[in-house]
Amino acid sequence: MLARVANNLFWMGRYLERSEHIARYMNVNYFSSLDAPNELSQSRQFVLRSMLFVADEEELKESKELDEQTVLHDIGLNPEKPYSIYAAISNAQQNANSARDLISSELYESINTLHRTVKKYDEKRFVKSGLFDFTTMITSNIASLRTKIRGTLLHDEVYAIIMLGIYIERANQVIRIINSKYNDALVEEVNFGTKVEASYEWTTLLKCMESYDMMRRFYRKAPSSHTVLDFLILNPVCPRSIIKSLHNIHYYIGYLHKDDIPHKDSAAFLIGKLKYEHLYTTIEDVQGDLKGFIEKLVEDLSLVGEKMDKDYFSRC
Repeated sequence: MLARVANNLFWMGRYLERSEHIARYMNVNYFSSLDAPNELSQSRQFVLRSMLFVADEEELKESKELDEQTVLHDIGLNPEKPYSIYAAISNAQQNANSARDLISSELYESINTLHRTVKKYDEKRFVKSGLFDFTTMITSNIASLRTKIRGTLLHDEVYAIIMLGIYIERANQVIRIINSKYNDALVEEVNFGTKVEASYEWTTLLKCMESYDMMRRFYRKAPSSHTVLDFLILNPVCPRSIIKSLHNIHYYIGYLHKDDIPHKDSAAFLIGKLKYEHLYTTIEDVQGDLKGFIEKLVEDLSLVGEKMDKDYFSRC
């Protein structure tokens, strides 16, 4: 397989996963704020800034009043914004085109159908009353596409490359969303005196990850910073946890890495090291310096992506 084609498959997986997380984050944050327990969490500015933080932190560097319809349009359907759902779906479709011969007709046609739907979606309806329908449509379609990836492709190198893209993006998005909700909890503490450990934002975080019910089932207690962070970062049976994504990345990179012992400068070595470091990390380690933990993990995941590009996707 050409490195260029492998790169297209990898980024197809990443863009599909990215669009789902952004759509779900928009949906949960916007509608959860209607029942939030304090004025700050109900504030449109607070909610919009939280959305932009996950979509693109650069947009928040200018301190200005945010317009609701503009922000929703930019994150959802603005083709000129590289962080929009529209852009992610378009990029996934372009990457699928470039790897057409390696994926199934069912998967290819479904990606094209989703792209056409997003491209033709009524922008005015979206920003006024269609947020729920649009974001639900995106999340359900991406779930269907993942089923087609698992159910119609050969489970070979092509499949492994797509899954690597999916799980690297999932780990990145989960840690970005955790960072956003942690920042929201800190702001809530400053303005209302609500302790960070008991903030409503931890419940919102679980719902953003579609993990609220399973976390309650696993711990049998109300969400707190301790249980939520343990579940979404370190729990090996939570499908959206960081450690689960690291395990899957380590597994699928085995399809591409042919050496028995990976070189210490390789992506395979780095992801193995990262996996086992977090396998023996405790929630006390995480909460001791959550900000530092998040920043280091973001850097490590970025480095994994760079090394994968160098090892597998940039060769002639």
